[in-house]
Amino acid sequence: MSEQNILLFVGSYAEKEEAGVHVYSLNCKEGTFTAVDQAAGMKNPTFVNVDAAKRKLYAIAETTTGSGDRTGEVVTFDIANEGQLTELSRATTIQPTASHVQRDSNSKYLIFSGYHGGNVGLLTIEGQGEAGKLVDEQIHQGHGAEPSRQDRPHPHSTLATPDNKYILVADLGLDLVKVYALDQENNKLIFHSEAATPPGAGPRHMAFHPNGKFVYSINEVNSTITAFAYDESKGQLTALETVSTLPAGFTGENLTAEIAITPDGLNLYGSNRGHDSIVHFKIDTTTGELSLIGHVSTEGGHPRHFAVTPAGKHLIVANRDSNNLTLFTIDDQGKPSYTGHSVTVSKPVCVQPIVL
Repeated sequence: MSEQNILLFVGSYAEKEEAGVHVYSLNCKEGTFTAVDQAAGMKNPTFVNVDAAKRKLYAIAETTTGSGDRTGEVVTFDIANEGQLTELSRATTIQPTASHVQRDSNSKYLIFSGYHGGNVGLLTIEGQGEAGKLVDEQIHQGHGAEPSRQDRPHPHSTLATPDNKYILVADLGLDLVKVYALDQENNKLIFHSEAATPPGAGPRHMAFHPNGKFVYSINEVNSTITAFAYDESKGQLTALETVSTLPAGFTGENLTAEIAITPDGLNLYGSNRGHDSIVHFKIDTTTGELSLIGHVSTEGGHPRHFAVTPAGKHLIVANRDSNNLTLFTIDDQGKPSYTGHSVTVSKPVCVQPIVL
């Protein structure tokens, strides 16, 4: 598959009997979305993670235990050459459910964050790529500065360091990014260090700079981005600055969602839900600091997620409330521009562009 033709794997809010995971072939040159496959049988498969090398897709969902208690599950799919999905296995994850799934850098583990349970789970990946069993769980304690959103821990996402020694956890409820050492010999997450965002910020999702020296957290509660310096030798983060994702003078309600960096490391983007925009920053690759360039409409409502394509030339936004994916080009200066092309998808929450 050429760089012009990309597979999009989309997770969404859906009832069990509805299609919740969707696959599209995207022709970037023509701007056309072609439906390839879809999968039902999962309640709210909101977030997906794709291992292109092993041709596996992992979708989180909600289910119940034998005694009727809510619990999370992960469904493993095999991906055919053209993107068709074949379900391989199901495994339970954390209770009451997972909000996000990530792989470690060596694709040995799946890591789950539990927004509602205040927990983080480590699950093995078995020989052929199927999700295995939960081998460790960490429970966070405490609260943040904003009573309505931060009365308890809310781990929202995880991110492995490039050297795979550590797993970062963004806890929206604690205003902390916790750093866990990944003990692969004993299949454990061991607390190592932590770094704070400003009080009431609410870190949600994170992105590593390609040079490995900086980490960026998009903060949901107060619509900001915090830049951290990362010391690989010590496994420690140090906050550098925090900047707003909103234009000056905006007074409406807003929550941020996703964050991404172009492959060349020069441009950073974040999504605003409320202002319904993508904010664009330039990155100083020496200091890690951000310079605001501007905002572009997502051409839809509530941009829950977005992704930059592998070549860094396009950006796809998942607008949950307007039920669409929208396609943008990225020019040589990193500026996103709407192409006029979109496709209707019910309540999309996550979009992952992959070249197989």
